[in-house]
Amino acid sequence: MPVVMVTGTGTEIGKTVVTAALAAAALARGHTVAVLKPAQTGLAPGEAGDVAVVARLAGKVTAVELARFPDPLAPATAARRAGAAAVRPEEVAVAAEKLAAEHDLVLVEGAGGLLVRFDEAGGTLADAARLLRAPVLVVAPAGLGTLNATALTAEALRARQLELLGVVVGSWPAAPDLAARCNLADLPEVAGAPLLGAVPEGAGALPPAEFRTRAASWLAPRLAGRWDADSFSAEFAADAGTRPAAG
Repeated sequence: MPVVMVTGTGTEIGKTVVTAALAAAALARGHTVAVLKPAQTGLAPGEAGDVAVVARLAGKVTAVELARFPDPLAPATAARRAGAAAVRPEEVAVAAEKLAAEHDLVLVEGAGGLLVRFDEAGGTLADAARLLRAPVLVVAPAGLGTLNATALTAEALRARQLELLGVVVGSWPAAPDLAARCNLADLPEVAGAPLLGAVPEGAGALPPAEFRTRAASWLAPRLAGRWDADSFSAEFAADAGTRPAAG
């Protein structure tokens, strides 16, 4: 699994912090890690982007950003408005392959959801994943509304014959409501893939040393962590009136 695509069911749901946790857990195992951001939008030149956030939290990663556009829009639209060349899936695949030749793990963090357009031809992160034959990890919110978006993302992956590695909750609330607690059982069911972690809300604000120490406790063994879906779900299942989710 040298290349993993990290996508979300939408924007602002914790993809970057989850990517940082994945990198930190892999680094703690002694692996070399690269993080690739195909298109960063909504930031001016010189501002810290997502790969900088990952490097600050996770530690010694190779951080690569292919393109940056100032407007906080989908990459294709932001590139057009900036009068700049868009990033094509083929470019993403070539960059990821080069990094994979020199690193144990390459994490490719998308922009927004799976089918957000990178270029005017309609290229997406899904197209880059197909070119790379890489599994896709889906980051989802914890609460109400997440099931439909997760199911649609999983359906889109299956329709393209792409591997859905699993689902990680991008920001698990300190005081989860009924919907969030029930979703621990329902998310893997609607995704047809395991729940592979839950990153606590506010994790991105932790001091980097604490973040790196705790990262493995938020992720399942398949992601180089020690988080257990059954144990985590059991903490909330009785109150939610649901069965624990299968890991």
